[in-house]
Amino acid sequence: MVRFLLARPIAVFMTFLALMVFSFIVLRTLPISLLPPIDVPQIVVKVSYPNASPEAIEQNVLNPIREGLITLNGLEEMDSKAGSEVGTIRLTFDYSTQMELAYIDVNEKIDRLTNSLPEDLARPEVIRINTSDIPVARVQVVPKEGVSEVEVSLLAENVLKKRIEQLPGVSLVDINGKKERIITVQPDEQALAALGMTQQNVISAIQSGNSDLPGISVKDGQFRYFLRLATRVDTPADIESLPVAAASGAIISLGKLASVKYETQENLGYHLFGTQESLVITVHKQASAKMNELIPALKEALELFKVDYPQVDFELTQDQSNLLNAAISNLETSLLFGGMFAFAVLFLFMKDYRLPLIIGLSLPSSLLISFLVFYFFNLSINIISLSGLALGIGMLIDNAIIVLDNITRKRESGLGLFDACVEGVNEVMGALISSVLTTLAVFVPLVFLSGISGALFFDQAVAVTAILSVSLAVAFILLPMLYFLLFSRSKKAYDNQEGRIFSKVLDLYEVGYRSVTQNRNLSFVLFLVLIPLGIGISLLLKSEGLPEIEKLDATLEVDWSEPISAAENRDRVVSLLNTLQGSYTQAEADVGVRQFLLFDGENSIQQALLYFLFPTVEEKVSAIAEMEAFLKDNYPEASFTLGDAPNAFDQLFSSSLPYYEVRWKDLEGKEAIPEEKMDPWLSQFPTQQWERGPGLQKEASVVFTLRADKMATYQIPVDAVQDQINKLFGSYTITDIKRFGEITPIRLKEPNSRFEDLLRTTRVSASDSVSYILGEFVEHDYEDHYKYVTADKGGIYQSLNVTSEDPDELASEYIRWGQEKNLGVTMVGQYFKDKENIQQLIGILLISVLLLYFILAAQFESFIQPLIVVFTLPLGIGGAFLVLWICGASLNVMSAIGLVVMLGIMVNDAILKIDTINRLRADFVESDIISAGEALEMALHKAGQIRLKPILMTSITTILALIPIVFSSGLGADLQRPLVFSVIGGLTIGTLTSLYFVPLAYWFTVSKKSLKSS
Repeated sequence: MVRFLLARPIAVFMTFLALMVFSFIVLRTLPISLLPPIDVPQIVVKVSYPNASPEAIEQNVLNPIREGLITLNGLEEMDSKAGSEVGTIRLTFDYSTQMELAYIDVNEKIDRLTNSLPEDLARPEVIRINTSDIPVARVQVVPKEGVSEVEVSLLAENVLKKRIEQLPGVSLVDINGKKERIITVQPDEQALAALGMTQQNVISAIQSGNSDLPGISVKDGQFRYFLRLATRVDTPADIESLPVAAASGAIISLGKLASVKYETQENLGYHLFGTQESLVITVHKQASAKMNELIPALKEALELFKVDYPQVDFELTQDQSNLLNAAISNLETSLLFGGMFAFAVLFLFMKDYRLPLIIGLSLPSSLLISFLVFYFFNLSINIISLSGLALGIGMLIDNAIIVLDNITRKRESGLGLFDACVEGVNEVMGALISSVLTTLAVFVPLVFLSGISGALFFDQAVAVTAILSVSLAVAFILLPMLYFLLFSRSKKAYDNQEGRIFSKVLDLYEVGYRSVTQNRNLSFVLFLVLIPLGIGISLLLKSEGLPEIEKLDATLEVDWSEPISAAENRDRVVSLLNTLQGSYTQAEADVGVRQFLLFDGENSIQQALLYFLFPTVEEKVSAIAEMEAFLKDNYPEASFTLGDAPNAFDQLFSSSLPYYEVRWKDLEGKEAIPEEKMDPWLSQFPTQQWERGPGLQKEASVVFTLRADKMATYQIPVDAVQDQINKLFGSYTITDIKRFGEITPIRLKEPNSRFEDLLRTTRVSASDSVSYILGEFVEHDYEDHYKYVTADKGGIYQSLNVTSEDPDELASEYIRWGQEKNLGVTMVGQYFKDKENIQQLIGILLISVLLLYFILAAQFESFIQPLIVVFTLPLGIGGAFLVLWICGASLNVMSAIGLVVMLGIMVNDAILKIDTINRLRADFVESDIISAGEALEMALHKAGQIRLKPILMTSITTILALIPIVFSSGLGADLQRPLVFSVIGGLTIGTLTSLYFVPLAYWFTVSKKSLKSS
C-alpha cells in the first residue's frame, strides 16, 4: 500500500491538503466549552409552602410526591428533606437513563398529583441537572446611591436579562437578589376602635374596590363591549380614597382609617456585592456555543450597559473561562515547545534541517485532522477532550521519529530513496499499530466506569483514539511522502555518518550494555528488586481528586443555627465583611433563600454563602484565620465550612452524599423518633465519633396552643382566632393589582413588636361583637424540635454521619444497636460509592492488561515476550512515583493522565525493540554462519544500537517540551504540573532501565532454548 501511495505523491499531498482545509472549516464550527455537556442523572423537585412546618410539608406534600414518583424508570435513589416552608426531593437515576424522557415523566407525574396536594401550594419546581447548568460567569448589578432597588430589579428582569439572553450562545440567565414592590396597609387601631370598626372593614373595602368582572360584556346595538368596573384601584392614593362604611352608617375614606403606601417587600434572601445590597445575574451557555466567543461578547455587552444605564454599576465575577483558557494555552505551549525541541534534538542527532521540518508539518496536520473525528462524534473542545489531545501528542511525536529514523537507517544500508521510504515504513508498521492498540487497550476501557467518571472519560477516549489513529495515517502516508519529496531533489550524496553528540551517547550506551551483559544474573535481580520498590513509593504519596491549585479565592458557607430573619442574617454577613475590609479585593454573598431557578441546594433563611477574591495567598490564609476567629468568638452556635472556591470541576464532582451515614427507621411507626427518646439512645451508639444528620438537627421554635375551653366560654370562633393570628404573624395578602403581567400585592403591614406584646394588645371579636384580648385564648411556649424531616424510598429516616478513620469497622455493631431498639439500620454514603468505583477500576485495569497481553501475543506470536513489555511498565511507574514524591506532588487525575502518556511511549519503545530483536535474530539464524546463541547475542546488541536513537529522541523531546510548565505559574500550570512530573519521572528513569531491561529479560526468556538448539 505504501509503495502504491508513494508512486502518486501529488495525489496523496492534495488529499491531505483537502482534509486539512475541510478540518479547518469543521474546527470553526465546533463548540468550545469548559466541560462536556454531561447529563448528570439527577432531578430535583423543589417545594415552597409558606408558614408550614417540616412535619406538615413531609406529610402533606413530599410523601404523596414520593409515592407518585417511586415507579419512575431507571430510578436508583430518592431522598427528600423537609424544612420550614421548603422541601426538596432529589431523584438519582441510572447513567443509562435518557434524562430528557425522565424529566418529562417527572413533570407528568407531578401534574397528576396536583389534585392531592394542598390547594394553596404553588406547583412544585422540577429542576434537571446538567454540566451546562454551571454558570460561566456572574454579572454583579449594583445600584448607585439614591437609586431605587425595586427599579433596578425591574431593569434587571425586564431589560438586562433579555439583552443578555440575546447574546449568541447564551441558554439561560438567572437572577438572585431581586426586590419587589408591594402596597402595605397599616390600619389605625385607635381610629377603628373609636368608630366601632375592625380590620376586616378595611380589608373588605379594599377587596370590593379591586374586584373585577371577568368574561362579562354588554351589548349596544350591533356592538358588544367587555365590561370593566370603574372602581378598580391602581395606586395607594386610589386605595386611600375608597369609602368604608361604619356601623353607625357613616361613610369614611379609607385613608383616615389606615396608612397606605408603596414599600419594598421583606425578602427571605439577599445578594451582597461587597457590603452593598445588589443583584447578581448568572449566565449559562448553550451546549453548542463557544465559550471563548461568549465571554468577550458578554464583556462587550457590559460596557454598553455602563453607558446605557449610568444609575447602575456592573462587574463581571467568577469567570469560569479561565480554566479553559489555561488548558488551551498549555496545549499551545506544548505544541510550540514540542516543535522547537524536536527540531533541536533531531538536528543534534541527525544534522539535517529537513527532518525537523517534516515533523513540524506532521504535528499540526495530525492535530487538525483529529478535529474531524470530534465533529462526527459530536464532541466539543473542552478541558477533557483537550487533555486527550495532549495525551496523544507524545505518541504522535514518537511515531514520527520512529518512522523517520527507520527510513534514514534504510538509506544508510544502501537502499534507494523510494525503496528506503517503502521498506522503512513497512518494517515498523506492525509494531506501531500494536503500540497504538495497546495504548487504547489501557485507556478506552475506562469509558465503562460507572458514574460521572466514565461519562467524562468518553470524551477523552474519543480524543485519544482520534489523534492516535490520525497519527498512524500521517506516519504511514504523509511522512514518507514528505521525506520522498524533500530528499528527491537533493543532489548531495547521503551522509551516513552519525552526529558527534549521538556518537558519544552511543559510546556511553555500549559501556552500560557491557556491564549489564557481564553481570546478567545480578543485573536481573536488581531490576526485579526495583519493581516493588518503585511501586511501593505510592504508599508515601497522598491521593486526591484534582491537584492542589494555588487559588486566590475562597468561600465560606455558614449556618447560624438560630431562628433568625433574613435581615439579621444580612447584618451578620455585613459585619463579617466589615471586619475583613481591606484584606480582599472582591467579595460577594448569597444570603438566606436564593431566587435562582436552577438552584438545587438547600434554601434556608439561616444560611449564607460568601465568596472572596484575595490579592495574594498570604492575605487569603490570614483572612481565613480571621474569619474563623470572628465566627467562633461572636457566634459559637454557628456551623461553617471554609475552603477554596469550587471551580466547575469541583462542582461537577461534588456529591450531596455524606461520606458515611448510618440511617435508621422506626419499624413500628412511620414517624421520626421523638427527641426525648432518641437522645438517650444516641448516648449508647457504638462510637462517639459522629455528627448529627439532618433528621436529628434541632432548632428553637415557638409553639402556639389555642385554649379551647376559654374560646367556648366566651363564644370566640376558632376561625376568628386563627384569622387574627394569620393577620398578625403571616404575610396576609388582601388582594393583588394586576396590570399588563405585573402583579403588585396589597398586604397588611406586619407589626415590628415582639409577639408577646402583640398577643397582649391585639383584640379578637366574639360572636356578640364584644372584643377580648387575643392573648387570653393563646398560650405560647419555647421548645426545640427537629429542624428537618428526612425520608427516602422506604419512608422517614434519621441518621448520623460517622467521622472515624475507618467508619465501616463497627458496621455489625451499628446493626446490633438498631436491633435492640427495633430499628432498621442501613449504611449509605460516598464511602461505598468510592469502594465500588475502586473495585470497578481494578476490574477494568485487569481487562486492559489482558487486552494488552493478547495484542502483543498476536504481534510477537509468543506467550512469553509480551510479559517483557508488561514488566517494563512498573519500572516507568516507579520512576514517575519517585519524581512525584521528590517534588511533593500527589496521586490525582492529572498525574494519572501523565502515567498513561508515559506508559504509552514506553510500551511503544519496548514493542519496537522486541520486534527489531526478533527480526534480526531470524536474519542471523537464516544465514547459517553463526549458532543460535551467537545470533541471539548479536541481535540483542544490534537492536539496542538501532533503537537507541529513536528511544532517546522521543524521550528527550517529550521531556524538554514539558519542562517549561514546571517553571510556569498560574492556574493552567498548577493543573498540569503533576502530569509533567509523572511523564518526566517515568521517561527519565523508565527509559534508562528499559534500555537494558528489555534485552536482559529477552535473553533470560530464550537463552536456554537457544543454547539447546546450538
